Amino acid sequence: MASRKETDVSDIEDGDDLEEEPGEVIDSAPPMKVGEERPLGRTGLAKKLLRRGRGWETPELGDEAAVHFVATLTDGTRFDSSRDRDEPLTLKLGQGQLVSGLDHGIITMKEGECALFTVPPELGYGAVGREGVPPNAAVRFEVELISWIRVVDICKDGGIVKKILVKGERNEQPSDLDEVLVKYRVALPDGTIIAEALEEGFEFYVKDGHLCPAFSKAVMTMKKGERVKLLIQPQYAFGDKKFGNSDQLHNVPPNSILDVDLELVSFKPVIDVTGDGKVLKKILKEGEGAFTANEGAAVTISYAARLEDGTVFEKKGLDGEQPLNFVTDEEQVIAGLDRASATMKKGELAMVTINHEYGFGSVEVEQDLAIVPPCSDLIYEVEMLDFIKERAPWEMNNSERIEEAGRKKEEGNLLFKAGKLQRAGKKYDKAADYVGEDGSFGDDEQKLVKALRVACWLNAAACSLKLNNFQEAIRLCSKVLDYEFYNVKALYRRAQAYMETADPVSAELDIRKALDIDPVNREVKMLERSLKQLQAESNRRDAKVYSNMFAWMTKDTSKSIKKLKVEKPEKSKDEEENMAAMDMEKTADSSVPVETRTVVDSTLNTFS
Repeated sequence: MASRKETDVSDIEDGDDLEEEPGEVIDSAPPMKVGEERPLGRTGLAKKLLRRGRGWETPELGDEAAVHFVATLTDGTRFDSSRDRDEPLTLKLGQGQLVSGLDHGIITMKEGECALFTVPPELGYGAVGREGVPPNAAVRFEVELISWIRVVDICKDGGIVKKILVKGERNEQPSDLDEVLVKYRVALPDGTIIAEALEEGFEFYVKDGHLCPAFSKAVMTMKKGERVKLLIQPQYAFGDKKFGNSDQLHNVPPNSILDVDLELVSFKPVIDVTGDGKVLKKILKEGEGAFTANEGAAVTISYAARLEDGTVFEKKGLDGEQPLNFVTDEEQVIAGLDRASATMKKGELAMVTINHEYGFGSVEVEQDLAIVPPCSDLIYEVEMLDFIKERAPWEMNNSERIEEAGRKKEEGNLLFKAGKLQRAGKKYDKAADYVGEDGSFGDDEQKLVKALRVACWLNAAACSLKLNNFQEAIRLCSKVLDYEFYNVKALYRRAQAYMETADPVSAELDIRKALDIDPVNREVKMLERSLKQLQAESNRRDAKVYSNMFAWMTKDTSKSIKKLKVEKPEKSKDEEENMAAMDMEKTADSSVPVETRTVVDSTLNTFS
């Protein structure tokens, strides 16, 4: 190729000299200005910004970039140019298709940006050089980044490589519970199409998968509207199995690599409301704003409720029926509908699937339009028409907070007496929050506020004890004792929790403190007796364990002695005389009284 001592730098400068390029940061330096030159790291590679790019994204190593470039020596002699060929060059960044140093420069560029890179010999053509480039020569590349395709190794093993052809909307991606709508075409490397979605696309739940394992894995990395090309290796396709003709697939040879065009048209988020998979909410229409109804909110909903076979058993707010108004977390509707409603935004439409444990349970229930059999799973299509959230503590003045805390505490007391312990515990927690330590209460209010806090913590601890949540009971009683170290009720309940968690030492300390404060407290004395009984039983169990262990060791030793006696050789006359003398010594030892030996044995067992 003929050499020319000219570049196209002046042709592409846009008159924005010395203006900053927004958003570009190199080694934590300030944004570059047009015309400014700056080293990139400590490798000798330098970049001069000629024209700002668009947006803020830059390519990464592994991506495919389309560029125009003009390559020259430092004296301006041109030795290569894509502009001369009038065709951009596609580079797989990181593979050093031109020179390795250039790839590290391109990943600092934005779409449409032009820059001049000075590449040192060690990052260029080195000691060998090339046609038009002497050995150990620095070179310059004037580069325009036209576009790039993001390339993602989804499984980090080369098994599923994704090229992003069209970027998606927003940042949300499907989860494994979500239902997705996709369009796709699957082909073999020779171009044979083996599967294709219908024009309207195909819906499936991510966790259930579709066609091959790669589909779910790829979809979970995509955004709504995103179009990609996938290269799928056999281990994520169909492996070494052969698939014949079917409604979905044509013939697929074993160990086939697949080329897939895939578009995520849309997806419906599915939320595990209860965390155990028994109340699932699929969002059919997004609601307004960012706020959802919460526990204690007054909500207005419409819905159609049906069984799994499609039998509609109830409607509210539809076909002339009035909407349903209720307060969440007050057991005014079935638990599944209650919990799901508390997660909805105004205007949201959702399909809620409810396991019978959160529905009507194992009983038969007669509803407006049909009978619900025992153990029926339910499906509600619900729209949140409106809600009024329960006022938060920070939205109230001090007197309102104290009043609301007292009301919540009394509600908790009624629930506790009715045996509804979990709901009672929630009421006590809410009451304590209203008079929390973050409140700026006046001196005349502090006494009442403190009493409310202590009462709520103690009552919540009582709920936790009955629910066998002993660590929570310990935590709540400890909060009380931080305020009132002499609180007998807190010491008593914490001692109960310590006993249940096999911590008799801590339990004994709390009981002693309680009796020091109130020596005649009957309940504490009864608890002390219970603790002593537990300790005595524990000592007896330990003694039995060690006794059995020593008995086993003695038995094993006896067997060993018998075995030695059977296997021992005939004794000589001298050995027989020595044994007789030892027998006489043993007889003398047996003159020790039996009672003394018994006492020694008993002491050993007690120690163990």
